[in-house]
Amino acid sequence: MGNLGTFFKPYRKLLIIGPAFKLMEAILELLLPFFMSKVIDIGIKNGDRAYVYKMGFIMLLTAIVGVICALICQYSASLVSQGVGTDIRNTLFRHMGTYSGKEQDKFGVGSLVNRITNDVNQVQLAVAMFIRLVIRAPFLCIGGLIMSFWLDVKLSLILLLVLPVFVAVLLHTMRRSIPLYGKVQKKLDEISLSLRESLSGVRVIRAFARTGKEAEKFTKINHDYAENAVKVGKISAMLNPLTTLILNIAIAAILWVGALRVDKGVMETGEVIAIVGYVTQILAALIVISNLVVIFTKAYASAERINEVLSTGTSITNPEAGFIYDIVNEPKETEIPEVPAVEFDKVYFAYKTESGLQQGSHNSNHNYESTKDTGYYALTNLSFRVMKGETFGIIGGTGSGKSSVVNMIPRFYDALSGSVKIFGKDVKEYELTSLRNIIGMVPQKSVLVTGTIAENLRWGYEDACQEELKEAAAIAQAAEFIHSLPEGYDTSIRRGGVNVSGGQRQRLAIARALVRKPKILILDDSFNALDYATDAALRKALKEQTKGMTVFLISQRASTLRNCDQIMVLNEGEIAGIGTHDELLENCEIYAEICRSQEASGNNGEVGGSSGK
Repeated sequence: MGNLGTFFKPYRKLLIIGPAFKLMEAILELLLPFFMSKVIDIGIKNGDRAYVYKMGFIMLLTAIVGVICALICQYSASLVSQGVGTDIRNTLFRHMGTYSGKEQDKFGVGSLVNRITNDVNQVQLAVAMFIRLVIRAPFLCIGGLIMSFWLDVKLSLILLLVLPVFVAVLLHTMRRSIPLYGKVQKKLDEISLSLRESLSGVRVIRAFARTGKEAEKFTKINHDYAENAVKVGKISAMLNPLTTLILNIAIAAILWVGALRVDKGVMETGEVIAIVGYVTQILAALIVISNLVVIFTKAYASAERINEVLSTGTSITNPEAGFIYDIVNEPKETEIPEVPAVEFDKVYFAYKTESGLQQGSHNSNHNYESTKDTGYYALTNLSFRVMKGETFGIIGGTGSGKSSVVNMIPRFYDALSGSVKIFGKDVKEYELTSLRNIIGMVPQKSVLVTGTIAENLRWGYEDACQEELKEAAAIAQAAEFIHSLPEGYDTSIRRGGVNVSGGQRQRLAIARALVRKPKILILDDSFNALDYATDAALRKALKEQTKGMTVFLISQRASTLRNCDQIMVLNEGEIAGIGTHDELLENCEIYAEICRSQEASGNNGEVGGSSGK
């Protein structure tokens, strides 16, 4: 299974013990038809009851030892398959955790979930079947053939005529089914994605009366999956009847020819029965092999999908001996030269397609400074500085690149050209954990984890005491509604925070970021679910109680950004203007238009000069 072979190394002993005991069971099973022929040809034919009892006891003992060997093999197979499956899942989970936004965008959440669950289960099943049957089944075929030839060569020639036909059927099935199993797994990814979207957005779907349309969409995807599954199922389903038909024809021929040879006195009746027994064993083994082909074909397709994830490295590399920001022994401002907290220098950035080319680009090697190609980039020639303790606002239309800017600060994405610096050092020089420890981020979609409110807040800083939690909650304007809950900070949060409102969820997410007392706080459109009064109170608290903290504030509301030290206006990934609120009103037509449109629609809210940071 390709690169997955490394996962078998810790289980080398069990990989030997399991098949070895299964081989012993197969040997004992091959002896049973031979013993039966002796019982018929000697014991029954001569009326020797003692011989019959003796051989019966030997056969019973052989069967018991065979069962013990099978149980040992089964136990070994369970340990190896479960162990390998667990190790693969753990490795996949850790590897997926290193992915940047680029790799996550490439695979998609639904596909990654399927690979770590369904695909690993397929590989796990194949490992168990490999240990239990991959030696036993071929050995029974070969051993049964040898024993048949030892009993009678001419009668056993029938088997030699049948086996090539069976092998041809197997190879044809594998050649047709392997590509189809890959398609089936991809269709399963689509079902998972559709189901995830429908369940997570069920309230929106109902609100817009789209239940019927979504059902039609899911039905179509499910139908496509069913068509592919049925197609490959038909091919696989033909294996058992075809192998049974072929072997039954062989048995009929053996009985016919054997009867003639017994009638001529060339063979004994017991020998014919023994050969039929061996043919039956071969039949059962070949049916097992046909089922193994189906299992291994699925596992092969799944192993390729797992290997694709493991072989895809992250584009965000953690530098060896990277710079570690010393939060505890941070130098005083008088001991270090004045450097920007964050600096972007001629930054170009584009989200990449799976082929690795810039979206819309026909030449990935073109000059980054070229203005004619700027439409290919999410961000174009971005340069600005934010000093320590400043509040830096970012505003612009949908898709203008606001979130792209702040996602580059903690290195969720890397710039294609130019540099992003924090406290004078390029972010690529920082050790990743150290870099992200000095940043508190509240993304557009506030996500809470299952647990209590206190456990959610401590994601920012695990060792935070109760007073630190209360302080952060007070700044985020979450303290009042937390205290109103019967269990306060011990109130349980359901998955995703579905049992709290959107505004409460945002305030808890902001409090979680504040608990760690970050040097840089990024609020990516994190006030959009707050009413204007709470928005103003939160900005005022940030201004008064987060001295020295550099704040990036993204918002669609001009009133939220009015009192920022600097405001950057983005338009299609380019800077349309930077300055204070008053400066931009005079010098930036785009910003002035945003303010006018919000005032005209009555959405400007509170714009007092002292309420925001």
